[in-house]
Amino acid sequence: MDLKELKLAGDEPARHWYYRAKAEMMLSHVAELNVGSVMDVGSGSGFYSRYILEHGKAQQVTCVDNGYEADHDEMVDGRPLLFRRSVCTSDADLMLMMDVLEHIEDDHAFLADYVAIAPANSHLFITVPAFQFLWSGHDIFLEHYRRYNLSQLRGLVTQAGLEICRAHYFFGTALPIAAAMRLKDKFLPTGPPKSSMRSHGRLINSFAYNICSVEMALMRLNRLAGLSVVLLARKPGS
Repeated sequence: MDLKELKLAGDEPARHWYYRAKAEMMLSHVAELNVGSVMDVGSGSGFYSRYILEHGKAQQVTCVDNGYEADHDEMVDGRPLLFRRSVCTSDADLMLMMDVLEHIEDDHAFLADYVAIAPANSHLFITVPAFQFLWSGHDIFLEHYRRYNLSQLRGLVTQAGLEICRAHYFFGTALPIAAAMRLKDKFLPTGPPKSSMRSHGRLINSFAYNICSVEMALMRLNRLAGLSVVLLARKPGS
C-alpha cells in the first residue's frame, strides 16, 4: 500500500472514507473464502492486515515489505501479525497485493515470483489504480510506473497462471470528481507533483463513505469505470 498516501489521510486512516471503504470492500470478497492464514505483500504499515485480523476470520497474517528495518511480531486480538522483510515460501490461504503492482517496474516477474510460492488452491486479491488517462502528479508523487484497466490486469494475472474468480472496478462514484482533479493537475500543474489524498472532517468522511457503501452492493457488476481495479484469483491445484 502507499505509505506516502496513508500519511496524508490523517492520524486515523480507518476513519477516512477511502481506506474504510476499501478495507470493507476487500473483506467482502475474502470473507467468503476459507482463510486461516494471510500474506500481505507490500503491506507497508499493515493497515489491511490489522483490519482482517480485527474484522475477519484469519488466524494469522504475515506482512511482507522490504521497507521494514527488521523482522518483528505483534499480536492483534490475540492473533499473530508477523512483519517480514522477505519470504521464500508461503503456506497462506490468501495473498493480498493492495495497490502494490503499480510500484513494480517488472510487474509480470514480481507477480510470477509470488504465484510460484503460493500453495495450490490458494487465492490472491489485488487492487491497482485504474486508467492511464488519469496519470498525473499524483502518480509521480507516489512513485507509480503505470495505471491499469480491467483487461490489462486480467491479462497480467492470467499470464501468471492464475484463474480469475471475479474482477471489477471500484470507486466508480468518486471517479468524476477525482478525474477532474487529476486532469486539472495534469494539464494545469501549479507546483511539484503531489498526491490528491487529503484528510477530511467527520461530515465529508461520512457522506463519501455512505456513497461507497451503496456502490458496494453492485460493485461486482461494474465492468465500466472506477478509480481502482479489483481482482480475486485462485492458483489451480496440481
